[in-house]
Amino acid sequence: MAHPRLLALCGSARKDSFNRLALAVAITGAQRAGAEVTFVEPREFVMPLYDGDLEASDGLPEAAIRLQQLFAEHDGVIVATPEYNGFFTPLLKNTLDWVSRPLPGGTGQPGTIHLRGKPAGLVTASPGALGGIRAMQHARLYLSNLGLVVVPEQAAVSAANKVLGVDGSVSDDRTLGMLESVGAAVSKLAAALGTRAG
Repeated sequence: MAHPRLLALCGSARKDSFNRLALAVAITGAQRAGAEVTFVEPREFVMPLYDGDLEASDGLPEAAIRLQQLFAEHDGVIVATPEYNGFFTPLLKNTLDWVSRPLPGGTGQPGTIHLRGKPAGLVTASPGALGGIRAMQHARLYLSNLGLVVVPEQAAVSAANKVLGVDGSVSDDRTLGMLESVGAAVSKLAAALGTRAG
């Protein structure tokens, strides 16, 4: 596979989120490693809280169907998430919970068919001293449970308000290298695996 296609998913919808800034740097790393990257804008994929009764009566939200298709068309994903009380965000979990539901059309196939075996990378950023590292361990387990192969490379950016600039700059070379290495690792593994389903 010459040019793997990756999704970039942020667990924060906030326009000026530090995690969006961190994700942008990881995206650059993936692109330099040869990947094409599609950023998933959370505000364009708004979904209700998962509700089995709602699913039974109305089916999947249109946004979930579109996102399932995007996962089918891509070879891996880079995920950024803030830390909320030691865990990754409800936005991230709710989004992927919907994506994991059975595909429309009555095939009975779960949405995870478009996730299984595909590489994923994790980054997180916080103004605090731990950089969101507590959220990362839970997010890693969650992504693995969905069937994604989470690369060992990861980046937790502490003091993000000082390190990450709104212009895309990173004031610390070590942080820059860590973030870019996550994107590069996902790109390289996706190219090696050739996992695109659709």
